[in-house]
Amino acid sequence: MKKLFLSLCLLGFTIQAYAQITVLPEVSISANYKYLNAFNSEDMPEGVKILREEVALYDLKNSEIFLDEYDTYFVSFFIPEGKILAAYDNDGMLLRTIEKFKDIKLPNDVRNSVLNKYPGWTITKDIYKVSYHHEKGVTKEQFEIKLKNEDKTMRVKVDVDGNFM
Repeated sequence: MKKLFLSLCLLGFTIQAYAQITVLPEVSISANYKYLNAFNSEDMPEGVKILREEVALYDLKNSEIFLDEYDTYFVSFFIPEGKILAAYDNDGMLLRTIEKFKDIKLPNDVRNSVLNKYPGWTITKDIYKVSYHHEKGVTKEQFEIKLKNEDKTMRVKVDVDGNFM
């Protein structure tokens, strides 16, 4: 019995000695996480989400425009649907953005609000405009939508929650 107990203890200690060691990849944490957290991106098109991630993760210090003699750097990001002009300080902190996207898929709240208020009208064009400031958060976020019903056209402004302005 003693031999059995001693061999089980010895076996238990030896198995732990051969435990697998896993090296995890390095994770970088962006200083501009507040920018991404300022938006409710669940219902936004994938292109808008990807471009915003590029803005937040942009490494100014390792870019070719960084000279360490300017206080503010302006960087433009483009996709076919829109663009973002971002201002960074010389430490790489995102200060503010101006964003404009055309003819994107509207969030469900916006689309439903417009179609419920104007039945029979068709959405022909839309522009999504956003302004962000690192201290104030999102200062402006609205959709400018062009509607058409036969030969009549109308333009409306709606916020991201579907409220008309």
